[in-house]
Amino acid sequence: SSSVMNISEHLSCPLGFGHYNAVDICILETVVIVLLTFLIIAGNLTVIFVFHCAPLLHHYTTSYFIQTMAYADLFVGVSCLVPTLSLLHYSTGVHESLTCQVFGYIISVLKSVSMACLACISVDRYLAITKPLSYNQLVTPCRLRICISLIWIYSCLIFLPSFFGWGKPGYHGDIFEWCATSWLTNAYFTGFIVCLLYAPAAFVICFTYFHIFKICRQHTKEISDRRARFPNHEGDAAGETGHSPDRRYAMVLFRITSVFYVLWLPYIIYFLLESSRVLDNPALSFLTTWLAISNSFCNCVIYSLSNSVFRLGLRRLSETICSSCMCSKDRDVRDPKPRKRANSCSI
Repeated sequence: SSSVMNISEHLSCPLGFGHYNAVDICILETVVIVLLTFLIIAGNLTVIFVFHCAPLLHHYTTSYFIQTMAYADLFVGVSCLVPTLSLLHYSTGVHESLTCQVFGYIISVLKSVSMACLACISVDRYLAITKPLSYNQLVTPCRLRICISLIWIYSCLIFLPSFFGWGKPGYHGDIFEWCATSWLTNAYFTGFIVCLLYAPAAFVICFTYFHIFKICRQHTKEISDRRARFPNHEGDAAGETGHSPDRRYAMVLFRITSVFYVLWLPYIIYFLLESSRVLDNPALSFLTTWLAISNSFCNCVIYSLSNSVFRLGLRRLSETICSSCMCSKDRDVRDPKPRKRANSCSI
């Protein structure tokens, strides 16, 4: 109990409900952050291994962006080890300001990469459905790699002014005391981030998916009308199967995008309100921040539940791991290690 009291004394516990004491709140924060850190790292490592072990997933050009998101989310989980360790081993205050700035910058950059990748995925699916004949000439592996490199460079540059004293990059739910008391948000910097990142990404995603589902609905209606006119026409099945996979894959990506914005919308709203000095609530700051960070794990769950090829790759990976474990166990049973003969001294 004394160690728990030491943790509560050295940490800033942002959840300030009146009927809970500080020790319970610190324990709750520790459990939430440790659990999210473990889930994010384990889930994204699984996604990365499945993509490397399932060749069918590489047939989609969006696999480049999905893997980039998985690596970015994995780095989010690794970065979350910083507040996790600071909660488990109470902070000494050494270089706390630099640690806070670096951690907030890294988390903001990584989530910016995820947001930009979602926008690029929507553009990729839009081109695949609207320009199917020239798609392979427009979207090449070289251009995809250049696009991913530009995403990382842009995300690193857009949050760089926060190191020169121009506002906070967006990390709330402050675990470090310096972040909560000395590092304040700035309305101009928040508007700068919204105009150059949040708003363009949201506009591109809404525009592309609106037209994607509009085109898919038109194709479905045309196929239904054709079937009604020519019940025994053989070309309908070919037309339907040619378009149905694109629509299903677009639906998977749309679910990922929707969950991303549902989890990040409370954080963005609180970010705007706090920057405008309209609202300052430590409890909401903590909850909205870690709700947004939990999206790094939700992407793995949605993709594994929605994509049949991914599920097949995950099952094969699990079977491979289980078979290798069983083989090693059977080998130990067949060829047991000889026991060392005891000498007279040991007897």
